[in-house]
Amino acid sequence: MKNLRSSVLRALLAIAASALGCASALAAIPIEHWTQPSGAQVYFVPSPSIPMLDVQLDFDAGSRRDPPRQVGLASATARMAGKGVAASAGQPALDENQLGEAWADLGASFGASAGQDRMSFSLRTLTDPALLPRALALAARELGAPAWPEAVWRRERERLSAALAEARTRPGTIARIDFDHAVYGTHPYGEETTPESLARIGVVDMRTFYRDHVQPCRAKVSVVGAVNRAQADALVTQLLAGLPQPARCAPLPPVPEVAALAAPREIRVPFQSAQAHVLIGQPGIKRSDPDFLPMLVGNHILGGGGFTSRLMNEVREQRGLSYSVYSDFAPGLHAGAFTIALQTRPDQADAAIAVARQVLDRFVAQGPTEAELQAAKDNLIGGFALRLDSNRKLLGNVANIAWNDLPLDYLDHWTERVRAVTADQIRATFQRVLQPNRMVTVVVGATPPPPAR
Repeated sequence: MKNLRSSVLRALLAIAASALGCASALAAIPIEHWTQPSGAQVYFVPSPSIPMLDVQLDFDAGSRRDPPRQVGLASATARMAGKGVAASAGQPALDENQLGEAWADLGASFGASAGQDRMSFSLRTLTDPALLPRALALAARELGAPAWPEAVWRRERERLSAALAEARTRPGTIARIDFDHAVYGTHPYGEETTPESLARIGVVDMRTFYRDHVQPCRAKVSVVGAVNRAQADALVTQLLAGLPQPARCAPLPPVPEVAALAAPREIRVPFQSAQAHVLIGQPGIKRSDPDFLPMLVGNHILGGGGFTSRLMNEVREQRGLSYSVYSDFAPGLHAGAFTIALQTRPDQADAAIAVARQVLDRFVAQGPTEAELQAAKDNLIGGFALRLDSNRKLLGNVANIAWNDLPLDYLDHWTERVRAVTADQIRATFQRVLQPNRMVTVVVGATPPPPAR
């Protein structure tokens, strides 16, 4: 009966999410924002027609906060936060299996993850009066009183170490690690989690990291669902109640910015594989860059638009040098990497690199044509509804607005702002941000080129 009940609840969640997606894309998104007495910032979108609730809690506790000798601490902390809860307020402790069963019984979910900048906790549940209070209470316990079981961490650390060692046998992993080291230098964005760094992490370290970073005064909470503002405010208060409540929210130490590259660098790693993995790039932009949208539209033309992009046309379609090639920006609180990535036969690597560089040089110097610009705008604007076609995607967009301090009406004006981007703006932005003559090139799987004669 329990399994049947959980299956029915999950089916209702899926149906609700789909229905919300159809409605969300057709109207403006009424985001409300306020700050609680604890300092927690709340971003709320009411959706009364669908009986479900999605909540995301974000904290400045991503990998950029890892101590230098304990790279992987943020991710390990997020991983272990859901491995059981301690006994509290007369309620018994729950181990990881009991906690999983409790969530399955509710047909709801709660979990944590850590990226470069933030640690996130996500709750999804129906708003049925028989379920919502229980889901909120369980999420508040899991957030406020993780158990940090030593034996479970030893097991998880062994699993993670084995997975890291196995990943290091793949050329794509090696290329990405070497690329990040070269692009970011000593910045935390470029640090690598290793079995050695994990060995230096204990449950005391995780408990301390969690206590110092996961506090109500540091929280940005996004709420989407069938509740009103008063209910949203109350449920956020409940979720955060078990966390430390310091009298003063001391600022976290600043993280240095990513340094610009002073000179080009080429790294070649011989590797026996059918494909050579190639990465070309440099530090790019922060998410707060005022030219984010011109960069987004320009990159769609250069290499982010799939088969319509210049890189795909020049490298694959015209010359057959690669099955896939793309470019990407990864903006965060700091300048994330600009990357051109491709795979090709080892004997074609140098030719593919030369063409990719030519395409990049020409695009930075000249920008897009008007035809390319119009096609990119049509594609991006035409696909905008797909950015909001599920409850989870809507929540993700609200959380993006919250985390990056974007205007509350950002989604309402996104299409008109994209439509207003000009070719001159794109060219000026790319020339300001990118320096093709100072980029990192990493090639894994191809033999080094012969020496010049």
